[in-house]
Amino acid sequence: MQRRMQNFCGSAREWYRDNVLANVPQTDSEKVEFLHANDYGDQSDYYDGGQNGQFANYQNYGGTQGGEQEANGFANANGSYAAAKFGEYEEFGDPHGGGGASSHRISEWQAGWNVTNAIQGMFVVSFPYTVLKGGYWAIISMVFFAWICCHTGKILVYCLYEPNLDGVPVRVRNSYMDIATAVWGPRWGGAVVTAAQLIELLMTCILYIVLCGDLMEGSFPDAAIGANGWMFLCAIILLSCAFLRNLQSVSFLSFWCTVAHIIINMIILTYCLSQIGSWHWGAVKLEIDIYSFPIALGVVVFSYTSQIFLPTLEGNMSKPQRFNEMLDWSHLAAAIFKALFAYIGFLTWGYETQEEITNNLPTQGFKATVNLILVVKALLSYPLPFFAATETVENCLFRGKPETPFPSWRNMDGTAKKWGLGVKMGLVVVTLIMAVVIPHFTTLMGFIGNFTGTMLSFIWPCYFHMRLKWDTLEWYIISLNVFIICLGFIIGSVGMYYSSYELYRLFNGEDIYKPPIPILITNITSVF
Repeated sequence: MQRRMQNFCGSAREWYRDNVLANVPQTDSEKVEFLHANDYGDQSDYYDGGQNGQFANYQNYGGTQGGEQEANGFANANGSYAAAKFGEYEEFGDPHGGGGASSHRISEWQAGWNVTNAIQGMFVVSFPYTVLKGGYWAIISMVFFAWICCHTGKILVYCLYEPNLDGVPVRVRNSYMDIATAVWGPRWGGAVVTAAQLIELLMTCILYIVLCGDLMEGSFPDAAIGANGWMFLCAIILLSCAFLRNLQSVSFLSFWCTVAHIIINMIILTYCLSQIGSWHWGAVKLEIDIYSFPIALGVVVFSYTSQIFLPTLEGNMSKPQRFNEMLDWSHLAAAIFKALFAYIGFLTWGYETQEEITNNLPTQGFKATVNLILVVKALLSYPLPFFAATETVENCLFRGKPETPFPSWRNMDGTAKKWGLGVKMGLVVVTLIMAVVIPHFTTLMGFIGNFTGTMLSFIWPCYFHMRLKWDTLEWYIISLNVFIICLGFIIGSVGMYYSSYELYRLFNGEDIYKPPIPILITNITSVF
């Protein structure tokens, strides 16, 4: 019996090598030192790959940009992170956003471009306001959180791999949801991550509408309608998003969003530098306002949340072994730009800095011009998270019985049924209602960052990493993960508390702070 078992295992091993590992490169020149520079386990010693060979048998699913849709995915989106983050569409192959076909892979530069645009975004216009609330500590957090999110992005992708019989890591998971399912099981894993993702997407849509209302009100302060009226008009335009069928037009719009974003940032920075003679050098403080600083931290965390789409992005790279390097320089570039933009912007206006820095521009004509460009950019940015949210809702509820609770909202040709269009338009209306109910841009963004941002970017990646790779981790990596988890819990819980209190205060029209709990230290310098 023992000899039969040995023969069977030997036959299975030979079949695995001949049929599964046939395309894996074996030469030393093709070895991929995966995660070598960061020492996230023992993977660098035995990772075999190449540019495409490693994924030949595990990722050739058609990809999120597969088939005829490649031109509208990562390679040419130029600022659209939709194809990566929201890879759940029939026309793109793998519903979980797994790897693309080798002919539709992207370079590390294209991948870095997508990551950079995803973690920069138009919400950077509120960063000088975070310096008003958090002083130098807000600037430090912009750099420190970039490093943390870079680390958690790497270890999250590491969790996609498991060693085969020969100890060669192969990609056995394709998405954040797959990792959660492996840790928490199929019943809760996917549901929890999907819920967090959906909340983040819908809240992002709400933020775009709130931003449009604030910018339009700042551009036309004497208009007969206020911010709520402008938000209503913008929502009417956004109803057309219900007719989106795929990412083709969305990715094209995202390119122009990025172009507009670069132009706006250059205009603002040029103006700020022209005012260097009147900068408020003494305005940046070391004090911590316990009521506003946690909100500022939430804004920073929200701006770096990109972990959901990183597994798909890595799977579509032609050289996935360069993923870590790409993540390093993209987060470094984002950290430098955010810190400089926030610091220079705050120095220009000091304590007069507003939630959207464009509202600080000197002349009404100048302000209106820049704000209108930003409004157009916000309207063009809205379809990305909205399209992803509708696809998530469809996959969870409207794919047809008995797989989902409700019948499919699509016709046989892929177009949406009339009642399906009604549901999508209803989601637009929901985001409008929420924007009207919570018309406080920075506070809402801080709440989202402290809620879903800390879970998706801090806590869960480290927890999943330890659960799946515990036996291969060094003690200092485990210690770092535990530290990040604790930091995420502290920032998230404290930030949600004070964000909620700030929203309550704003709703009740209170102009002065009334401490909800005793605070003994509000100035960091008093510690010393």
